[in-house]
Amino acid sequence: MTVDQRPADTPEVAAEPPETGIPRQIKLVLGVLLVAAFVMILNETVMGVALPRLMDEFGLSAATVQWLTTGFMLTMAVVIPMTGLILQRFTTRAVFIASIGLFTAGTLLAAAAPVFAVLVIARVVQASGTALMIPLLMTTVMTYVPADRRGRTIGLITIVMAVAPAIGPTFSGFILAHFEWRFMFIAVLPIAVLGLILGALLIKNLAEPRAVKFDPLSALLSAVAFGGLIYGLSSIGESAGGGHPPVPPYAAIAAGVVALGLFVLRQLRLQRTDSALMDLRAFQSRSFTVGIIMLLVSMASLFGSLIILPMYLQGVLHLTTLETGLIVLPGGLAMGLTGPIVGRLYDRFGPRPLVIPGAIGLAGALGLLTLLDQSSEIWFVVVAHVLLSLGLSTLMTPLMTSSLGALRPELYSHGSAILSTLQQVAGAAGTAVFITLMTTGQAAAIADGATETAAQAQGIHEAFIWGTGMALVAVAASFLVKKPDDAAPVVAAAH
Repeated sequence: MTVDQRPADTPEVAAEPPETGIPRQIKLVLGVLLVAAFVMILNETVMGVALPRLMDEFGLSAATVQWLTTGFMLTMAVVIPMTGLILQRFTTRAVFIASIGLFTAGTLLAAAAPVFAVLVIARVVQASGTALMIPLLMTTVMTYVPADRRGRTIGLITIVMAVAPAIGPTFSGFILAHFEWRFMFIAVLPIAVLGLILGALLIKNLAEPRAVKFDPLSALLSAVAFGGLIYGLSSIGESAGGGHPPVPPYAAIAAGVVALGLFVLRQLRLQRTDSALMDLRAFQSRSFTVGIIMLLVSMASLFGSLIILPMYLQGVLHLTTLETGLIVLPGGLAMGLTGPIVGRLYDRFGPRPLVIPGAIGLAGALGLLTLLDQSSEIWFVVVAHVLLSLGLSTLMTPLMTSSLGALRPELYSHGSAILSTLQQVAGAAGTAVFITLMTTGQAAAIADGATETAAQAQGIHEAFIWGTGMALVAVAASFLVKKPDDAAPVVAAAH
């Protein structure tokens, strides 16, 4: 047998190809996008701790002041589904400047807001900019970063998505302990302005936009569908806790489901002529569909835990807001710091060797959280939360990379929009499920004669039991994940 006839599995032929470098222009763009995304996600998570202070400041009820977070989520739900079309019709530079410009304007308006209504408007403006940033970042990575370096690059995005929410409560707790609430926005404003200036100077047009038809009916159906679902799911927890949302939660969910069905039918028709607002042909990829399902379960578990765990720390263990922020900080830092490592491992071994232990770790950590009670030690909470965060870190980077990497390049922007939109829905669903289960369990315990603190601990216990069950679904699905068969070509940047 000659040298040319060696089997494909011999060392000479099986040697790994040399890694492809990332062009300097793309590195600059990604650096600016990462900084901007970090600031925006940090801003998204600081408001929860500040709501009691704002209730006193403006003399409002909890149901009213909650619109600062509900309005933000609803705006994200309306804007994100349109990002697939926006990213095709406009240049990277134009979308970035619009995104950071809206965020900066909203931050300035929030810092100067004289009345509550203006503060709500400011949050809506901020959310409009934030909704554009993550899909822009993901699409830029998938389009311009070589396939053999996507894992570690998306690992950097994991740092942003993990560390910013972890720092958010600690940051806002520190600000509120020493300054008035306006400084939450004042502190962020210089960074936003700097990001706007750097983006205007450094970001060039990476590719030429193309003409894509805009369908107003699709935009309307999308707004009602995803807005209704997220509002309804978010309101379930408020309703279960004795609140009275302006629109009944299940009516909003029903409207959202009907609109979603009409939206899907509309997209199936429009995508025949490549004019869909959200091209659903992405779901023809098995890897994309399986990855999305796992990401939805993971995000629901994450958001549900993020809202339940502080309630446990403050309501059952009676810790302060700042102490709560410090306890959840190590988990967020661990998740962020392991992102690049997980990304490098993905580039070398593919998703399955990471996703399977990650899903098992997620289920195991949620199982540990079911053991929390009135006498639990702080160190146990920290360890369980760190394990939860490490499990999520091992899941998120491989799932995002393999899911989007399985698509054709022309579907990257739509895949990013689908991923970001459904993450919002999953977060709202996870929050609704965990809050409802906690409230129901708490009410049952009180009916049985338990004290308020013991009843809340019982409700949280039941919520984490169901969360563990959700995570076991991710464990089963993890065995179906595989690396995309063929790496899609990288698009050259325009000059």
